[in-house]
Parts: sequence; structure tokens; C-alpha cells
Amino acid sequence: MRKRSVTIDGHRTSISLEDAFWTELSALSQARGLSLNALVAEIDRGRVQGQTNLSSALRLHVLRELKQRTISRD
Repeated sequence: MRKRSVTIDGHRTSISLEDAFWTELSALSQARGLSLNALVAEIDRGRVQGQTNLSSALRLHVLRELKQRTISRD
């Protein structure tokens, strides 16, 4: 588990995720030409407040992206 600080809409916050998720989020942000902060902010804006925390939303985003890649290859 690794804790990192990110800036979302001008506010600093800390997020704890496993290294594998940080690695995938970084790769996803680079592939889209975004900073990691920008990708995290985008995911944060897309989640339903109160239904999931930000760490879970980030993990679910990575899972969806990886599943989409797998489906695209089939």
C-alpha cells in the first residue's frame, strides 16, 4: 500500500492504493496525455458522491480499463 498526495480542483488530498494500481493509473494517464492529477480529478468528478470512496473509484476505473482492453483483443 502506498499513500500519495494528489491535487483535485486545487485541493490536496492523500490516496492510499497498492503499487499495481498506481502503476496502471500512471500508464492510463500517459496514454491519454494527462497528468496523474488530471486523471484522478476526472475519475473523482465521475463518481457518485457517498456511494464509493475515491480509492475504490480509482481501483474500479483501472479494472474497467483493463477489462475493456481484454475485450478489445478478443
